[in-house]
Amino acid sequence: MKLRIYIDTSIVGGYFDEEFSEATKGLFERLENKEVVFVISDLLDLELTGAPLNVRELLYNFSADKFERVQLTE
Repeated sequence: MKLRIYIDTSIVGGYFDEEFSEATKGLFERLENKEVVFVISDLLDLELTGAPLNVRELLYNFSADKFERVQLTE
């Protein structure tokens, strides 16, 4: 079973942040190599609406099978 990692906006934004870029890009390489699955939520989508375009579009570069979506509930 692949490692499942819940990501939030700090992970997505960290991809473009000089301080966190190396580690975050390594995590995304693991995603690309099918070593991990990112768990995402509607909250992530909502938080990304106000983010810069390059941050918002980062996840769109990956196919949907690389993600597991969890639904927000009360």
